[in-house]
Amino acid sequence: MKLRNLPTRLATGAFILHAGLGKWRGGPEQAAGVHGMASNAYPLLKAVQPPKFLKALSVGEVITGALLLAPFVSNRNAGLGLTAFSGGLLTMYARTPTLREPGSIWPSQQGIAVAKDVWMLGIGLGLLLDPSDPGSPPTP
Repeated sequence: MKLRNLPTRLATGAFILHAGLGKWRGGPEQAAGVHGMASNAYPLLKAVQPPKFLKALSVGEVITGALLLAPFVSNRNAGLGLTAFSGGLLTMYARTPTLREPGSIWPSQQGIAVAKDVWMLGIGLGLLLDPSDPGSPPTP
């Protein structure tokens, strides 16, 4: 990891890790709420019990946060994990009409909490394309 990537990876990784640890201790109400929103966007998740889904989501967030925080993980690998994670969140945002203003991509009041995660996609793509990282695509 380059020193210039430290602030980005530290802030993003700590935020996601903290969110994942909070979900690990989440109760039945939180599990039902998170599962309900996710299963509306991804119908295949309806078969998963809400507490199990919340634990799985927690594990995914903890792993994503840890990848970003670990200095031995390349920017490309950390960016790949963050891009996949944020892509899933933004797909849920796009598939949930109540999160957006009618006929618009802009968030409704309810959608702000998810729409703001677009910054994670930008960070993930930036890390994925970091020219100083071995294996990254060459810069023009």
